[in-house]
Amino acid sequence: MRRRYVLAPEAAIDLVKIWRYIEKQSGNEMADRVEAAIRGQIVFLAANPGTGHWRKDLTDEPVKFSLVYSYLIVYRPDKKPLQVVAILQGRRDVEQILQDRL
Repeated sequence: MRRRYVLAPEAAIDLVKIWRYIEKQSGNEMADRVEAAIRGQIVFLAANPGTGHWRKDLTDEPVKFSLVYSYLIVYRPDKKPLQVVAILQGRRDVEQILQDRL
């Protein structure tokens, strides 16, 4: 079976950090629920890469954004499989983080 998406190493680390933070604040069940929602949205985006939105205020790179709870999934819609480059809490300095990653 062909992979429908791939997490960049930094995005995989983002997801682990998100899970650990939520687990510390709210427990395993909530951390698992948020991770499942994020992964579910990534699967949806892989099947429908045009559904996200551009954020030219944050980057000129050809990446789209999708929101799950307060987390931004940043991905390259033109890649096969879909490439997730970041999963970031929306209150962070997303523009600066993306400058460092893209």
